[in-house]
Amino acid sequence: MKKIEHIGIAVKDLEASNALYEKLLGVAPYKEEEVVSEGVKTSFFKSGPNKIELLESTGTDGPIAKFLEKKGEGVHHIAFEVDDIVAEITRLKKEGFVVLNETPKRGADNKLVAFVHPKGTHGVLVELCQEIAEEV
Repeated sequence: MKKIEHIGIAVKDLEASNALYEKLLGVAPYKEEEVVSEGVKTSFFKSGPNKIELLESTGTDGPIAKFLEKKGEGVHHIAFEVDDIVAEITRLKKEGFVVLNETPKRGADNKLVAFVHPKGTHGVLVELCQEIAEEV
């Protein structure tokens, strides 16, 4: 794993949270998008080399909705940048971690993503992120 790619924060109201984080960080979100497959709307903030992803559920039964119901607003996951997500999934499985996505899927911010179950990481949901190469 190369570095922390971003920290994901589950929020109930993306618009209100965008306004709050814009005041906190002194910058507007650089990107907003919906990931239909995950039932989530996201926005990304950059502060120096650091990124924050805000996540709002678009329905009542998606992973963010379930998280908010169980734990309330707050840190949802920590994402790590990797060069080869397939190799990293294989490595982590060999190390005994439970990987929730055997095959990476398209996530927000032009990334392939996979998640590691929080039961094996002291309650922290870990996301692996690999930049999707631009097609020529």
